[in-house]
Order: sequence, then structure tokens, then C-alpha cells
Amino acid sequence: MTQQPAIHRDWIAALTLIGVIAVVGTVAVHDARPARAEESTGPVRFNRDIRPILSDNCFACHGPAEDRGGDLRLDERHDAIADRGGYAAIVPGKPDESEILRRILSHDADEVMPPPRAKKPRLTASQLDLLRRWIADGAAYQNHWAFEPIERQDPPDVPGSTWSLGPIDRFVEQRLRAEGLAPSEEADRATLLRRVSIDITGLQPTPREVAAFLADTSAGAYERAVDRLLASPHYGERWGRHWLDQARYADSNGYSVDAPRSMWPYRDWVIDALNRDVPFDRFTIEQIAGDLLPKATKLQRVATGFHRNTLINQEGGTKPEQFRCEAAVDRVNTTGAVWLGLTVGCAQCHTHKYDPLTHKEYFQLYAFFDSDTDVNNTAATVEVTPGEITGRPLGTSRAEIDQADAAVAKVRAAAPKRLAEWLASWPTPSEEWSGPENQWHPLDVRAVSGRAKIEPDGRTVRLDGAADKASVSITIADFSRSVNAVRLEFPADDEAGSPRRSRASDGSFVVSEVSFEVNGDAVRPMLAVAATEQKKMAVDQAIDGKPATGWAPDPGRADVEPAIVIVPRDVIAPGRTLVVRIEFAAGGKRVPSRVRVLGCEEERLAPLAEGPRGLLAAAIRAPEKPADRATLAAFATIDLDARIAAFDRDAIHRQSQSAATMVMQRLPAPRTTYLHLRGDYLNPDTKLGPLSPDTPAFLPPLAVSASGGGASPATRLDLARWLVRPDNPLTPRVTVNRVWMRYFGNGLVETENDFGTQGSPPTHPELLDWLARTFVDDGWSLKRLHRRIVTSATYRQASVHRADLAAKDPRNLLLGRQNRLRLDAEIIRDTALRAAGLLDGRIGGPSVYPAQPDGVYAFTQAKKLWPTATDSQRHRRSLYTQFYRSAPHPLFTTFDAPNFSATCTRRTPSNTPLQSLMLANDPIFVEAADAIGDRAMTVAVGAGPAGDGRRIDRVFEWCLARKPTANERAIATAFVRRQAAEAATSADDRPSAGDALPWRALARGILNTDGFVTRE
Repeated sequence: MTQQPAIHRDWIAALTLIGVIAVVGTVAVHDARPARAEESTGPVRFNRDIRPILSDNCFACHGPAEDRGGDLRLDERHDAIADRGGYAAIVPGKPDESEILRRILSHDADEVMPPPRAKKPRLTASQLDLLRRWIADGAAYQNHWAFEPIERQDPPDVPGSTWSLGPIDRFVEQRLRAEGLAPSEEADRATLLRRVSIDITGLQPTPREVAAFLADTSAGAYERAVDRLLASPHYGERWGRHWLDQARYADSNGYSVDAPRSMWPYRDWVIDALNRDVPFDRFTIEQIAGDLLPKATKLQRVATGFHRNTLINQEGGTKPEQFRCEAAVDRVNTTGAVWLGLTVGCAQCHTHKYDPLTHKEYFQLYAFFDSDTDVNNTAATVEVTPGEITGRPLGTSRAEIDQADAAVAKVRAAAPKRLAEWLASWPTPSEEWSGPENQWHPLDVRAVSGRAKIEPDGRTVRLDGAADKASVSITIADFSRSVNAVRLEFPADDEAGSPRRSRASDGSFVVSEVSFEVNGDAVRPMLAVAATEQKKMAVDQAIDGKPATGWAPDPGRADVEPAIVIVPRDVIAPGRTLVVRIEFAAGGKRVPSRVRVLGCEEERLAPLAEGPRGLLAAAIRAPEKPADRATLAAFATIDLDARIAAFDRDAIHRQSQSAATMVMQRLPAPRTTYLHLRGDYLNPDTKLGPLSPDTPAFLPPLAVSASGGGASPATRLDLARWLVRPDNPLTPRVTVNRVWMRYFGNGLVETENDFGTQGSPPTHPELLDWLARTFVDDGWSLKRLHRRIVTSATYRQASVHRADLAAKDPRNLLLGRQNRLRLDAEIIRDTALRAAGLLDGRIGGPSVYPAQPDGVYAFTQAKKLWPTATDSQRHRRSLYTQFYRSAPHPLFTTFDAPNFSATCTRRTPSNTPLQSLMLANDPIFVEAADAIGDRAMTVAVGAGPAGDGRRIDRVFEWCLARKPTANERAIATAFVRRQAAEAATSADDRPSAGDALPWRALARGILNTDGFVTRE
């Protein structure tokens, strides 16, 4: 019986002790209820003070709706003050003669307003006072703030400010000062880097990135970090996830059958467009009407997948026309929510009760989408490959793959002679490798199994040659130059007075595996070469990740010194700490007596830096070119099939995979559109007659382009251009507000999906308009908007609780500090994989099938195919997981991802015990915790408490991007030692796994904490 159950119990107990990283179930989530209108002691303003009262209590019956009570409209001044036979609802300047106040104050159930049947509370004394003062002042109306043109705002002067870094901060600090408050100090630098890294790329920084940032104390260090993150291809993945939520992206059709579909080309288009910072106006136009652009390209048609993400019902006996109409309705509602921030869907059955959108105007919007191909029309598709979307030319066809295979085979056949010639030119130890800068002195040597020590020369490590197996970690630091090659030499056993290099009968030895770690991060070896090797024990087997294989020098070649040269995939910069881990095979005492590690910045290796990708590129480009054949020969000792499959062949195959993805396509002749009475497609209003496409009258008028054909009806292209007109007040406001919301948890307008009269007013209206106007003036650049926000002092504030803020602004609407935000489901999984060193960072391609619990489809009508990936595909970013609407991956639903049957502009975080259980027991988190524990065992440490401390630091850095506090380190140290003691007495017959068990348990605990799933 193993010791795991006891460890499982203990790490759960440990969770209750670790200071600031509390269990997920206790994570604080802010109250998301709308803010109440603030009471005003100054002049009464209609939009700020009066409209919220009328909207909440009166507009449902006395607003824009056609079935309004008493044919009275209180949303329009001319109707509200009109004479109604001796009285008026509102008499400007005379509150006591205004019928509205008399009705509100009445105690007669037949005339009091709001009526008892409305079940609304009576107005408060302060609300009545505001109404009375407003009428007395003349009852001036204002148009709803969101529908007004965006005014140019000058950032205010904040005298004596030492906090503000730019215009955003001046708006915020002025508002805080008006409330007698001050902003918070800047967050500590490690917290700040983790925050901005997760916010921009969805991934926590690596220990190397944190160390470099903390070491860079020069001016502009933070801004440079921001620029690096915005330039990362992972930026498009992170912000693409937000956009795909709004686009209701999924890999299946929905409804009960929920068959799979190929929409991933649209997903990849979004990622690529965001990474290229395509201006938001163009980003909008191509998604809504890319197919209608003059000479539309294939990718512009792929972009229209935005509105092909609607559901498709494949049930037998359904009426196609019903679901075609429902898809058109969804397109109207989604367009209104995403770009206009309005609840336009309320007008599908009747004129909007609160906003100035009529029933007729709704179906005029509907007409833009009524003349597209049927939902189930498979002809409206485009065949596309990932290479076409990203612009990568390599491997875009099967023929190119075949050509590469043929070239590799040809070179391999001729390789032995060329390899010998190439190796003969390599520097000997007496030349390049013998320079003082290459003669490394190990800082630390640790034998994971067997024994090891540094010899008196300070460079050579002596091993326990009597052992059957050994594993040694050699730590090197403070080398002066960049290193792109590492040489392992195995000197003869001089102490025994013999040229033998091991105690095996023939003096041979076997190197099973060599791996690198730089500043705590794994660095994959790319290439290994040796001048001598035994048959079936080629040098590439020393870096293939399989301990059962290995390299052994040919004992018959006494004239050749046994040595390996290994090229890492990344150049190792000076000042780093390098750990070289070497494993030697079991059996027959085939452990070398001595090993020496040397470094080299050999220029001859530079052409090899492209690795297998360069090899294939050369083969595809010109396989007969002598220089390319020489380059290929240099790789002849690599098992090409295995290495290329691990790194690049899979990418080439993915690049060559094509998919028929659905796109928008206009009918040759437009359909006739009618208003649907009560929203019923079977009940067209033929009396009203056909409707032409048009936009709501309360916004700037539609300009029909030449694409509409002059007198012809307007098209989706006209609608798209109208949405991003510079004078459209909603699209810029809604867009910048939603971006702001991602960074602070709340938008400046808290109801980010409702900019109508029922929505919350902006907390900082001038700041909102300044951001919106600057966004447009900057050419609709999203990256500039992101940079402007995250480099502000407002964003950089600490999120620490303050009593003065809690008293005056408990929901932090005035932004006196940052907010702590629970990570999205996908980000929680991705950060766990990155902490474990497992994350496969490849971009794009068909959706993948990571592990998920059995039985997910037990309650669906049709069982889905889920071929669980067994290779690195199981560790792709969560964005690429196959998403079935009827049964999403359980991790996503547990952490509040919607099913994307409709647009989702904001996910609402929740706290449930199931979340903690999933973090503890879901296969991917168990797998990640095990990998973190195993990584901890590779950290080069000495014996005793200091050694445990270094490993604990590493685990915290991988998971939380910071070192532990003193209290956390003490608790973690006691916990790990307790687990180690229990593991030592276990009946488990796997001692190497037993060594890692305490660290695996510690990792499981940290992954299940508030600190891990929360962005500070």
C-alpha cells in the first residue's frame, strides 16, 4: 500500500495553515450589483439625478412602448409638459401643480404611482426632493448621456500631484480628491509583473522573467515589459478569448444533436488579427461584412465566421425557416450587444420599454441579416489551412511534406561520409574548448542516485563508478559569454592508473539522458553530436527524453576521445545559472568514473540554431543545393522522425490540415422583410408592408455606400461601416469600457452590456469620453489602448484593503486601489500547465482533446467522439480545446464559462466547493502537480534546510511568480519534511517517485489556493 492517502490528507490540512494563499472557496469576489445613483446637493441634473428615478419607476408604462399607460410619455419633455385638459404631468417651475408629484404622494390605490400592481417601493424622501427641485428649476431634460456625441475632454489639472503618470490618473485622482480620498501605493514589482502578464497574455511570468524584471531598476523597465508582452503571440490568444466569448464561438452546432463543426479558422483569424493590431474599425467591418468588400479575399470571408457561430438545429422534423429566422434574430441581438452595448433584443416583440428603439427599427436591423444564405447551407464555406491564416508558408501542402521526407531520406543515405568530414573540423579540447571562459568550475554537484564530488582541479566531477546507475546534477554559474553549445567529456580514470573510463569489463559507459535547466526553467536540447558511437546506441538517444535508451561511445575507437556536444534550443545568456542533469544507464557498472562540463560560443553552430525547422526549410527550398546538404548532414545523427515529430512535423501537418469553415454569403436577390408581430416569424405584418434595412433614428443616420447599388437596399457592409463611424457615440464608448472592465473587474459603466436608460451611469464620464475619443484618434488601435491603461498609475496600484476606502467606497468604484480578480477557467488551467513546464505554446490549428472525466456525454442526446490526446496536444492552451455546447469541458463550466449559445460579454465569477475539488482531483491538475514536484527534484541544492528552501522558492516562483513569505516558507518546510518522513517509511517500491512525493503534495496544495487562482 502506497503512502499517497496519508499525504493527500496532510496537504489538505496544510491548506488551512498557509497564510495568504487561502482555499479557493474563500476567494473574495466583488459585489456586482449596479451602483445606486448618488444623491446630489448641488444643481439637479436630469441624466444623473432624475432619469434613473423615472427609468426605474415610470418608463415601463410611460416610456417609448406603444402600449403605454394613459398615452403619456415621461421620457420626452414635450409630452410630459403637454396640457391634458387642465393639468399636465409636469408643470415647469411649479412642482405643486405637477400631476406627477400629486400621484406619487397619493394614498389612493386607484391613482397612486407607481401603482400597487407594479410591486415597486414608494419613492424615498431624497428622490422626491430631487424631483421637486428639478421641476422647480424648470424641468430641463437631457438626451441620454450614451446617445450624445463624444465630447473632447481635457484631462484636469491636479495641483501638487506626485502620483499621476498620465491623463487617466488625473481624471481618477481628481475624483478621489473630491471624495476626500487618496490613491493607493504601487503594487510590489513581482505582483505587478504577474498581474500585467496574466492580463495581457493569460500566462504568469517565468522565474527568469521575474528575476530579469526585478534586476532592471532603470527608468522605463515596466514599460519595456509591457511592450514585450503586447508583442507576444500569446496576447492574441488572451484577448482573442475575450472576443470569442462575445462571438459565441464553439466547435459544435448546438441544440440536442450538437454535431461538431470546423470553426477554428475563424478563431485563428481573430488571434492573428489581434496580434497584428488590425485597427478595430477594420476588425469590425471584416467580421460583419468581409464577404461584401470589393475583391474580398479568402481571409476576409473567413472573418465573417463571427455571425456563422449561430446555432444549427439538426433535429428531424424541424422547420428550417424557423431556425433561419432565429439565427437572424441572434445576429441582430449580438451586434447590438457587442458594438452598441444595448439590449436590442427587447424590441423583438414590441417597442423597447425603456430605450428609444421601436419594434419597426428592430426589424429594419433584422433586414440586414435576412438576405443571407440559409443557416444549413454548406455551400457558404471556405476551404482554408492554418498556414493561410497566419501567413506561414512552410508545409502548406501534402506535396511539400513528401518533398521534405524525400530530401531527408536522400541526405541520410549519404550522411556517414559528410558527417565524418564535418566532425573532423570540430575544435579539439586544446583549441576552442580549452579557453578559460569555457573551462567551467561547477558551483554545486548533487547526485540524485549514487555519489558524486568535485575533484581538486575544481572542474572535473568524480562519480561512483561501482554503481549500476547514477544521476547527477551539475550547477554552473557566472559564465561570461553567451553559450550555444555544451560539451561533456569523460576523462580516463587516472586514479586507477588506467585509460579505462568506467569499471565495466570493457571500460564502456552509457549516457541515458542529458537535460538542461536555466534559472529554473527547462531548456530542451536541440541537437547532439559525437564522433563515435556504438551501433544502436546513437548520440541522439541521449536527448530523446527516454531513459531506457542512451548513447555509448565505441570502445574500439581508442583514438577518439569520447565526448558529446549538445546544442540547446535557446542560447544561454551570460549571468544565468545552468543546471546540467546527466543520467547514466543501469546494469553492468556502466557509469563513467569522471565527467567534465565545458561551454562554447562556437560560431560554426550558428547556422544550426534553427533546429529541425531549418533542416526541413532547407530541404523544401533547395534539396540539391550543396550547402543545404552539408547542413542536413550535420543533423544526420538525429533520429529525424522522432525529433521532427516532437517539434515540427506535427506543426507542418497541422499547417497542411484544411477545413471547410462556414462564412456569410449574401443571396443574389434579397428576401422581403416584414415586421414579425410579437416576434413570431409566422405572423408578418403585411399591413405595414416590406421593410428596408436601416439603423435606429436616435443614432447618426446610415450612409448607404455604392456597394448598395444606389437605390438598392443597404447591406451588411453599410451596417458595419455605420457601427464604426467616428460620430457613432456607442461603439467607441462600449469598446473602451469593456477593455477597462477586463483590467479592473468593473467598467467605468458598470452595466457594460446596457448603455441604455436602465444602465448604470459612468463613474468617470469625462475619463470614458477621453478614452473613447483617443481610441478613435489613435486609429482604433487596441494595443495602444491596452498600453495606455496598463502603464497608468491607476492600474499599477496595490489591491490591499484600506479602511478609509471601505468606509466611503466599499465597492471601489472610484478606483482608489486595484481589484483582486478570479482568473477565468482557461487561464487557471494554462497557468497550472506553465508552472509544471508542460504547456505546449503552439498557436492555432484544429481544436484538441485534452483529458476530461469519463461520462461527460452520458446525459447528451448524441455521444460525442473524444479521442483523448496522449502527446503534447493534451497540454495545448485551453483556448484550443474542442468545445461542445451541449457538454463543455467540466473545468470550464465549473469555473463559469458559458455554453456560448448566445453572446457573452462578461463572465460572472462564482465560488463553489466544486471548484476546490476540481483543482485537487481533476486529472490535469494532478498531472501538473506531479510534474511540478518532479521539477523540484531537479533543482540543484545542497543538503539540509537550505536545500529544501531553494526548492520551496522554486515551486512558489513557478506557481505564483514570487518567493514565499517567511511564514509560508516555514509552513511549507515543515509540511515537506513531514511528508518525506512518511514517504521514507512507505512500502512504495519506487524510491525515486517517493523522493518527489512531498513536493508533488506541496504543489497540489498551492494549485488549490486563492493566491494561484486570483490575479492581485
